[in-house]
Amino acid sequence: MSAAESLVHHTPFEQLRSGREIVRQEADALYSVAQRLDAAFCTAVDLIVDCKGRAVVTGMGKAGLIGQKIAATLSSTGTRSHFLHPAEGVHGDLGCLHSSDVLIALSNSGETEEICTILPTVARLQVPIIAVTSTDRNRLAAQSDVTIQLGRLQEACPWGLAPSTSTTAMLAVGDALALVASRIKGFTPEQFAVFHPAGSLGKKLRTVTETMRPRDQIRVASAGLTVREVFTTFASERRRSGAVLLVDDGGRLTGLFTDSDLARLLEKRRDDALDQPIKNVMTRSPLTVPPTATFADVVGLLSGRKLSEIPVVADDGSPVGLIDITDVIGWMPSQPGD
Repeated sequence: MSAAESLVHHTPFEQLRSGREIVRQEADALYSVAQRLDAAFCTAVDLIVDCKGRAVVTGMGKAGLIGQKIAATLSSTGTRSHFLHPAEGVHGDLGCLHSSDVLIALSNSGETEEICTILPTVARLQVPIIAVTSTDRNRLAAQSDVTIQLGRLQEACPWGLAPSTSTTAMLAVGDALALVASRIKGFTPEQFAVFHPAGSLGKKLRTVTETMRPRDQIRVASAGLTVREVFTTFASERRRSGAVLLVDDGGRLTGLFTDSDLARLLEKRRDDALDQPIKNVMTRSPLTVPPTATFADVVGLLSGRKLSEIPVVADDGSPVGLIDITDVIGWMPSQPGD
């Protein structure tokens, strides 16, 4: 029989119904697991929080793939972690373990041979073991310090064989362990950004000092100079920015003058203002942000206040840089109807 002949015909309606039923079944299982969590979960979190070494995650097959994701989540949320393949463990990789570590072992049955084989060595190394398994009546649970029971879950596949519901539950429990531990440790968005320097997420969480135009690339002038003097004397050969940051004799920011302000003077035929002190026509006490503000904070201000520039000002009031809308336009949130 050819592959085409072996296909079972399903209408789009039947496909959609089956897909929704599988998702609902896994969602129901997650609710059940959530209700089942008890003091063992708290003990497991404490072991992770108090761990001086690394949270080592292990699992075989599909559970191993889930374990790799859990290890990655732990690492990115403030808990040093890595994945240990149990089959490789018995061939030397157990050498990565130290008594200061904690082992998180994933096995729905609790009888996975590769997992059970490494447990005696893990115990001899005095590494605490957190078991994530179906019940407390299996070899893994019997040799663990704490067992998080998922319950006897029905897999979503038609024959109840392919790991699906059980691995979804493991993933959810792993996320819960990682994120609760992260909260207890007081993990901050700034720390999160350190581990996510690339891509859109990393850029949103960077501080403005990493994205602003530094002082040597912008116009900074005395508020006592005339408009003409400022624009003829402080021309910038670097990136375009029509904004001028005005400072007092102590170097503190007192105002902002932009190319839009200049355009308004010309439109109103106020040529005489060009030879008057710029402080007479500048925007006094403009909105500013500190160097510790995040890129996402600044994008929100630019969008919400309909601004083109925001000065970055140090604690002593001196300008250290400028955020220009042309540098962040691709990150502005879409408006309704766009």
